Amino acid sequence: MTPASRIAAAMARATRVAAFFVAAVIGLAGCAGLPAESGTAPASARVDPFAALPPPAVQERLLALDPDHLSDADVRDVLAKAPAPRVILLHGGIFPAYLMMKSFGIFLTRMGYPESAIRDPESGDWSYSPYDESAKIAGIVAWEYERSGLRPMLIGHSQGGMQAVRVLQDLAGDFGSSLDVFDPRSDKFEARSTIVDPYTGHPRPVIGLSVSYASAVGAGGAAFLLPNQWPMIDRLQDIPDTVDDFTGFSLGVDLVAWNFPGDSERYRATGTAHVRNIVLPDSYSHLFVPLTASLPRDLAVRRWINAWTPDGHEDPSTLPEEAQRHVLWTADVWYSIKRHWCLEAQRLVRAARMRDGENAPAAVASPAG
Repeated sequence: MTPASRIAAAMARATRVAAFFVAAVIGLAGCAGLPAESGTAPASARVDPFAALPPPAVQERLLALDPDHLSDADVRDVLAKAPAPRVILLHGGIFPAYLMMKSFGIFLTRMGYPESAIRDPESGDWSYSPYDESAKIAGIVAWEYERSGLRPMLIGHSQGGMQAVRVLQDLAGDFGSSLDVFDPRSDKFEARSTIVDPYTGHPRPVIGLSVSYASAVGAGGAAFLLPNQWPMIDRLQDIPDTVDDFTGFSLGVDLVAWNFPGDSERYRATGTAHVRNIVLPDSYSHLFVPLTASLPRDLAVRRWINAWTPDGHEDPSTLPEEAQRHVLWTADVWYSIKRHWCLEAQRLVRAARMRDGENAPAAVASPAG
């Protein structure tokens, strides 16, 4: 071998060695920079949602419930013993509005909903501000679903109703191609945009997740003048497929939300979501609609609310005058909340039995989209 060829061979070997080390360094750096399982939560941090299920006897009673017709006793004796989805309350933008949603949160607990499934786990607040990032609320939806297997619900009042719709559109990817998980216990975003779906056991992006139920009352109008709500101009009425059931409430005359007689179809589905529009009587106040904490203490009012169904024609005129200014909204929202509480809990029980080999295939379809 000539000196020139020896030099060339040595250089070739040196190039191969250098290339190997560069590849190794890049590979290690890439592995170090990736969160566990391509951005999903580490296995040690995951929670098994099926571990929270009630005993078999309660499961049987739960599966026997009719979600469309749930009595006070059904809630007290059965649903209260089952896991409950997170109810995310979103209050309006002016100072006392948070007190209105606190009142509604207390109403829910007096009707039998677990307080721990409503209040923020870090701050203890009953509701979230419409000035929070909507991406934060979407991230909480993902965090809750991954841990519990139960899809949350969104209830928005005034500007909080606009925020509820914005969250649905965030989850649909209308404002970006990626959303990060948000841990409400630490009040921080996590460095991941995927979760492990508790039903399939596979990673999936936050984008595309759905909630089971959402509603808005008194949304729109003057709030469009605020910079944080400008993106919702000409979008508020569009309800994407990231919710199963959406109910939009408006008042017959609402100078704050700019709602006037004849303006009854404020919301529409852009796909397959089930959307209802309900116009409340003129006697309802934009600010005070959710001021409902005292309603369950009147036995007649409580019975009326529990007996209410969307296809019924219950007459509220026999109730006390103050109750009449709240019960139509309250009864409809409570009906939907307990219905989806039942549906989500039943789905979790059935999925657990499928997982354990009863009656079913090994794969379980995710309800979250």
